[in-house]
Amino acid sequence: MKSAWNDQEAAGLVERYAAEGVGGDLALRVYTTRLLGSEPRLVLHGGGNTSVKSRARDVTGAELDVLYVKGSGWDMGTIEPAGLPAVQLDPLLGLAGIDVLSDEDMVNLQRRSLLDSKAPNPSVETLLHAWVPRTFIDHTHANAALVLTDQPHGEEICREVYGDRAAIVPYIMPGFDLAKAAKVAADAHPDAEGLVLLKHGLFTFGDTAREAYERMIEFVSLAEARIEMGRRTMFVSAELPAPIASASEIAPVIRGLLANHRSDERDDIERFVLEHRTGPGILSYVDSAELARYSQVGTVTPDHAIRTKPLPVVLPAPTIGDLTPWTRQARAAVDAYREAYTAYFERHNPRYGGTKRMLDPSPRVVLVPGVGLFASGRDARAASAAADLAETTVEVITDAESMNRFESITEAELFDIEYWSLEQAKLAGATEKALARHVAVVTGGAGAIGRATADAFREAGAEVALFDLPGPELDAAAEAGAGLAVPCDVTDDASVDRAFEAVADRFGGVDILVSNAGAAWRGPMADVPDEVLRESFELNFFAHQRVTRAAVRIMRAQGTGGCLLFNVSKQAVNPGPEFGPYGLPKAATLGLVRQYAIEHGREGIRSNGINADRIRSGVLTDEMIAARSEARGVSEEGYMRGNLLGREVRAEDVARAFVSLALARATTGAILTVDGGNVAAALR
Repeated sequence: MKSAWNDQEAAGLVERYAAEGVGGDLALRVYTTRLLGSEPRLVLHGGGNTSVKSRARDVTGAELDVLYVKGSGWDMGTIEPAGLPAVQLDPLLGLAGIDVLSDEDMVNLQRRSLLDSKAPNPSVETLLHAWVPRTFIDHTHANAALVLTDQPHGEEICREVYGDRAAIVPYIMPGFDLAKAAKVAADAHPDAEGLVLLKHGLFTFGDTAREAYERMIEFVSLAEARIEMGRRTMFVSAELPAPIASASEIAPVIRGLLANHRSDERDDIERFVLEHRTGPGILSYVDSAELARYSQVGTVTPDHAIRTKPLPVVLPAPTIGDLTPWTRQARAAVDAYREAYTAYFERHNPRYGGTKRMLDPSPRVVLVPGVGLFASGRDARAASAAADLAETTVEVITDAESMNRFESITEAELFDIEYWSLEQAKLAGATEKALARHVAVVTGGAGAIGRATADAFREAGAEVALFDLPGPELDAAAEAGAGLAVPCDVTDDASVDRAFEAVADRFGGVDILVSNAGAAWRGPMADVPDEVLRESFELNFFAHQRVTRAAVRIMRAQGTGGCLLFNVSKQAVNPGPEFGPYGLPKAATLGLVRQYAIEHGREGIRSNGINADRIRSGVLTDEMIAARSEARGVSEEGYMRGNLLGREVRAEDVARAFVSLALARATTGAILTVDGGNVAAALR
């Protein structure tokens, strides 16, 4: 591993923060923390921390000894000075004289010592940083260090690699006891340049930010060299069936199997968003004949268990074709995992007097020979984080197995970290948005109604994919963060299939379809050419059928129901002159809404539509508004407000109506008007 230190960048950051009143020590602490956090082989998703001992003034102007230490919730790769809150050092040092301190009391005492009460919670390893008498301290979960320590003789290997340069600390769960053990080790080795925490991570020290950082890089490089020196033959592949099904084919099945049914109500479901990872290293790992052994040992560093659970589930390799037999096998494997997880909880909860609340028993990581790995989470971000950790697990175990044999902490220790009281407290206070854990597809996603609908569903907590023709509008939607932009021509079967495969690859499946794409063709029916009418039917009817059929296929594979939403039009029930080429296919689409409601209601798939009118969009352009206003002899404002409420209806109104229908669990086959009030368009 190479040092990324750059004198010019470091000096520039010091100068920038000096103008904001930030001292040089803290500025350089921010700089090297970012260097560490930007290297995934060192730090992933909160798996490290840094500190510097310095001086600061409180609100009275008194100068105090403080510890600037990474705060909870901050990403080391993008940290700012506010992410390293100042904690008074003397109260922390005073805690070294006591023998027992609960995690809750420790966190409370650390918060009481903050100079700014609004600052984030200091790291759970704050006391360790305080008690080790070094100025700059860096902590990472470097992959290479974990490879050395996650072995039967890891301590011997580390002593061989680091000698007196690093003190060895046995595995102890983060918190007060670990801080005490680290202090003992550091005090016994006053010249040590770092600490090796067995099966946990690596600390390095320095008088300057650069020294601590570059020692970390050097220590990791020494570990990497030792791994290469001891590397043996890699995994031997098992015999797999051929040909193997694709990730997009099996992802909806997996997503459905992982979903938790929280009650007897069919639609009371806790879903997960998936992320798929593959590649030569991952495939070598999951295709190995010994996968069932080394994958079921535990995590490579304890805190991974909080995001990935202690163990993954292993599914059989799927073959192309009828997935029914594979689905039965996969279901049996997931059911067995849940039973084993429940038994694991029941074995260890008594140690806490039965006070722990069991987390859901579904696996967070799924290993599939021939395909790769899937990780799950409450949203795309959580799934991505779990996938990153799972990929790190693959890399560390691969290297550990290449040297000797991977070894984790004990099952009881894994339970302690997974059911850590501090994590349980976070869960107890967590709330989710109404459409969290759902995946929505919006066709015509780059248009006015599509963009507004995507924004509304994201605001409600859903992951969103926008389907639209490739071009600047779709690119702009992606750049604005409206959702996953998927180029798609909804009038083409192959394009639609590819688009839904992309969504299944990215999120694991689909729960909500907003079939919104459309365009308006005009002309008197007696004069309109057949090809124009066919073109309108292709987009305004058949495209709705095409995307709905593809979405339902995925929803049925998931087995967790779904929601179909259609942008119909008031033209379906209140046709206007010279709008037949647009209104006729929309009338057919209204029938389509009801047909899907009739045929799939028993599967928990709801189908509803919206009849909107006079929405500024790609259908109702400024040119068309001007023409319609002139034809009716009213102003453009009068035309747009020509309804019972006397107000212009906007794309955001349609979007909110779509969200409302998505949340209406007992509603199907319904058409909701969003037109400001138009009696002639009211359904009877």
